[in-house]
Amino acid sequence: MVQRLSDAELEIMKIVWGDRSEVTLFPYIMDGLAARGKPCQKNTLIVLLSRLMNKGFLSAKKIGRRNEYTALVSEKQYQTAQTRSFLDKIYEGSAKGLVSDLIMGDLLTDEEYEELKGLLEKGMERT
Repeated sequence: MVQRLSDAELEIMKIVWGDRSEVTLFPYIMDGLAARGKPCQKNTLIVLLSRLMNKGFLSAKKIGRRNEYTALVSEKQYQTAQTRSFLDKIYEGSAKGLVSDLIMGDLLTDEEYEELKGLLEKGMERT
């Protein structure tokens, strides 16, 4: 089971997930947080990265004086796990309840509605 991340941990993971290279360096994360308007002190970032490693989201490899961080959980894996958890907590596992609230609560744009409709129709064709 994939654990839930704090907001600060999630910001870090978004930077790591967005990095096109296989490994992410500490300065890249620092710069990414600053660019997102969420600057972080060096020691605070070290603690957060340590927590992410303990939770099994990151691994670190020491190369000289620098650490190279690698994501162990993909963004899609995290999103799917959190969506399942949300559905279970709020909608008792009913995806229909969620989709109904999105539509009835005017929470979807017309474009999103059409895209969702298309995805549902594609899914029906596979069965």
